[in-house]
Order: sequence, then structure tokens, then C-alpha cells
Amino acid sequence: MAIQSALKERYDKEVVPALVERFHYKNPMEVPKMAKIVINMGIGDAVGNPKALDAAVEELARITGQKPLVTRAKKSVASFKIREGMPIGAKVTLRGQRMYDFLEKLFYIALPRVRDFRGLPLRGFDGRGSYTLGIREQIIFPEIEYDKVDKIRGMDVTLVTTANTDEEARMLLTMLGMPLQEH
Repeated sequence: MAIQSALKERYDKEVVPALVERFHYKNPMEVPKMAKIVINMGIGDAVGNPKALDAAVEELARITGQKPLVTRAKKSVASFKIREGMPIGAKVTLRGQRMYDFLEKLFYIALPRVRDFRGLPLRGFDGRGSYTLGIREQIIFPEIEYDKVDKIRGMDVTLVTTANTDEEARMLLTMLGMPLQEH
């Protein structure tokens, strides 16, 4: 059996009972949980520089521990010099153990490295229990060596939960250790 992350253990032992008490779930299967994490990196300069895409894919693989999927343009956009089918980004979907490992790294290592970090804004919730945050620099992750970075790139991280409301998702993520801003 694989080694369980501390975050998954905390979810099972502390978060589930607290959420059952707070929201009065009748069945333990109703308790919201993390479904997946989708990390998306748009690489606009991949149009003129194919090596930029390779570098971004390698960095994303280092950060997540999983091989990214190269995303392609759905439509041609003449003003951006993009043709349909051109590679323009990379994304990774994390589930299970890798998802919890990434969450731990994000909450306790990467986000505290952000300059002037005062917590994540509450406006990142979408109304259906998911939270999206933008990361401006990939260098906040410990796997990225600053000297080997060719360009600072950002990424979008979407935390998808099974919660039905933002309030349930906020409680779940806060109890897992997500640093949210106070109003």
C-alpha cells in the first residue's frame, strides 16, 4: 500500500467529522472532498519559439510529477498568428496521492514564498465548489531551479471539489490548510 500523505490523513481524521457536524450530513459520502486539481499553463510565445513549449512542459512535469498534456488551439486567430491545431499550452490533471502531495506543496511551501502574500482572495470560488487561483511565477516551486529558467511563466491552478456550494468548498479547503484572506 502507498504511503498516505499527511493532508489525506488530516482530511479523514479531522475534516470529515468537522464538516459532518457543521453541515449536518446524514451520510458520510455526502461530505465534500477534493476531486482533482487541474494545472494549466498557457504559452503564448510557443507560436514563434517551439523551445518555449518544451521548457514549459518540462517545468510543469517537474512541479507536478506527471507528464503534461500539450493543449492545442481550437480556432485560428489571425491577430495572434495562431492557426487551428497549433500547440499553445500544457495542462496536468492530478488525482489521488499526487493531488494531495501537490496541495501540501502548494499550501505550505510554494504560496508562502510569494512576495507580500497575505492569503488567497475569496473571489476565486466559482459558485459550484471549485476554486481557481493564478500563480504569476513558476519559480515559487522548490523543483524549479532559478538559474535554469528561460522565462518567468504563470499558471492557473483549479482545485475541483465535490462540494455543492462555495461555503462548503471554502470550509473544506480552509480546513485542509489553504491560506484564504479574511474579508
